Amino acid sequence: MQQWKTVSREVIRKFGPFLTVEVHEIELPDGRRVGDWPWLVSPHFVLVLLRTTDGRFVIFRQTKYAVKGTSLAPVGGHIEDGERPLAAAKREALEETGYVAARWISLGHFVVNGNHGNGSAHFYLALDARRKSAPTGGDLEEQELLLLTRRQLETALDCHEFKTVAWSALIAHALRYLDKKEKRPCSKPASSTRKSTRC
Repeated sequence: MQQWKTVSREVIRKFGPFLTVEVHEIELPDGRRVGDWPWLVSPHFVLVLLRTTDGRFVIFRQTKYAVKGTSLAPVGGHIEDGERPLAAAKREALEETGYVAARWISLGHFVVNGNHGNGSAHFYLALDARRKSAPTGGDLEEQELLLLTRRQLETALDCHEFKTVAWSALIAHALRYLDKKEKRPCSKPASSTRKSTRC
């Protein structure tokens, strides 16, 4: 399969450092051209799931402008110019939570929107985390720091308490990684006598 080609691009408007709206003309593999293709440019970002030395997960309860009510969320933030993703992940974890971690695992790099851009996400799982200092981050939204057990984290994911796609995807990837590396037994089939999750 061949990639689409960018023939031209025009900046429509810049909204500070966080969003630029462009219009592209693109050429399809069969030679056809499509104009007025919307494209969003926003900073790449990191998301981090921290697990402490006693096996609990560092999570926020917070508000977001595009989310109704409150949501659970992992550590996250934009990658600064010239900054490596892992360095950004460690910086954001320390700024937002005051935690540092002994082990860092990359869980992948993902495009946010396959057709219209809008940045990309770098996922990390940080293990053996411990509190080093008080948080210093100055996020706009209100937030509360929580320490969840593995069961609480799984229940929160099952009950859609992580209300953005990227947050839910990080948690799912991290739990799958831990299951494979720590060889947790598979869940019983749905037809078993095990009670279903209550949300």
